Amino acid sequence: MSVERLSINQITVKNWSFEETVKGLAAHGIGWIGAWLGPVAEYGAERAAKLLREHDVRVSSVCRAGFFTGANPDGGGLERAANERAVDVTAALGSDVLYLVCGGVNGELGLPASREAVAEGIAELAPYAAAAGVRLAVEPLHPMMCADRSVVVTLDQALDIAGRFDPAHVGVAIDTFNVWWDPNLMAAIERAGERVIGYQVCDWLVPQPHPLFGRGLPGDGAIDLPAITRAVDAAGFTGPIEVEIFNEAVWAADPDDVLGAIIGGFARSVLG
Repeated sequence: MSVERLSINQITVKNWSFEETVKGLAAHGIGWIGAWLGPVAEYGAERAAKLLREHDVRVSSVCRAGFFTGANPDGGGLERAANERAVDVTAALGSDVLYLVCGGVNGELGLPASREAVAEGIAELAPYAAAAGVRLAVEPLHPMMCADRSVVVTLDQALDIAGRFDPAHVGVAIDTFNVWWDPNLMAAIERAGERVIGYQVCDWLVPQPHPLFGRGLPGDGAIDLPAITRAVDAAGFTGPIEVEIFNEAVWAADPDDVLGAIIGGFARSVLG
């Protein structure tokens, strides 16, 4: 079974270290990883890049920069220097896609002005990222995360912001957990076209066990993943497809078993 486009976001096998994840993916024949800044920083960006080369694993994206509104679950925004360091790490790993979690509602600004603050923050970061060969991916999150994580909650909103910038430098990321519910999703994907620079998949479990940690393996929930994948492909995206799972039960399982289940169902549940 072909897994050429399959990427595993590191959070899916959270209990593995960065080194264990890279070696584990290589052992399963998976050539892509979605990296997180924290584990990479612990391991060291230069060491990480060397490890990736040794095992022929490429980085589909890096998570995450952003929080331009000054509001996030940890109590503040990211300093510009922190976002620039995220760009540097992305480039060091050989990736050209850095995901942006844009930031929740700033109580002093209100919702519309908070969204404008996102655009202003991207305008500050984009030249630095472009110089490093890194594209910024505006990722809309599910509306239940609007207050604390992202005021950008639909693909159309993400496109409205990304559309202010050169598509070579700023695009959008589509995560099925966050956008599958949107009645305008298919039209928005068509509108996005070349702006789609990242695609993440998981499923929506019924009932939802947790607002943040309720993602299911592809095929285990309510999302028509093949339909969304066809639309993303039709928009022109041909890159890796990341499986990103936040789920305590998945994390408690043997990571090798999790990878085996994902590989076994990828063609049927994601590609269709």
